[in-house]
Amino acid sequence: MGFVAPNLGAVVVFLLFPLGFSLYLSFHSWDLFSPPRFVGIENYRRLVAEDPLFYIALRNTAVFTVPTLVPTVVISLGVAGLLNRKLAGIGVFRTIVFLPLVASTVAMAVVFRFIFASDDGLANLVLGWVGVGPVPWLTDPDWALVSLSIVTVWKSVPFATVILLAAMQGVPENLYEAAEIDGAGAVRRFWSITVPLIRGALSFVFVITVINTVQAFDQAFALTGGNGGPETGTYVLGIMLFQNAFRFYEVGYASALAWVIFAILLVLTLVQLRFSRRAEAEL
Repeated sequence: MGFVAPNLGAVVVFLLFPLGFSLYLSFHSWDLFSPPRFVGIENYRRLVAEDPLFYIALRNTAVFTVPTLVPTVVISLGVAGLLNRKLAGIGVFRTIVFLPLVASTVAMAVVFRFIFASDDGLANLVLGWVGVGPVPWLTDPDWALVSLSIVTVWKSVPFATVILLAAMQGVPENLYEAAEIDGAGAVRRFWSITVPLIRGALSFVFVITVINTVQAFDQAFALTGGNGGPETGTYVLGIMLFQNAFRFYEVGYASALAWVIFAILLVLTLVQLRFSRRAEAEL
């Protein structure tokens, strides 16, 4: 018991207590200075029934999640398949692919902010070389959300690739050898053997990517600012949470929003796990 006591203490102090305290605050009105005042479910009622910004943030987060989730899963699956091959120089390629995993998200977003600059950004310079006019990456609300998705995909792919690559390396080689003897090509072997056998890892990548996009804050803040970008184009749930907690000092209201985000993620995760288990049972 003495060996696990420090770990249990850390879990209580840094996980259970903050969770319990945030749930407690979600039923109170608190501005960090005056004592908390109990308001019951008023914060939740106000969030759902009176705050139009909540539905703007919810819509933007949903729209942002789809063009982030699909490329992340597809690109990670392809990159993991390439890294799983025994080729000359594959170690260098793996290092390059995994570099974004160790880069600071804020620093990375600041670099992309210069890349997506409207006048002299690298992205528009490259587009100009092929005859495409400048794109308002960070000044148009729709393009700003696309830019945020690109940055998030770039950051998310390495971690997803690590998970999928580890799963691929656990697939028995004799299955590939038998399929090759039967005349199956590389693509057929990948889709008929690799993908079904790493379904669990794919499900995990799906869930983690959805959680990361719904909780996205640092890249949105660094890329388009803390006001939600042009015309609230990148006003996602993470930005809304930050504004209410640290700009408007409505900590109780922000805590209620945090628990609503948790409920949304819990429902999405349970639905995904149910579909995943049903698919595995059909195999």
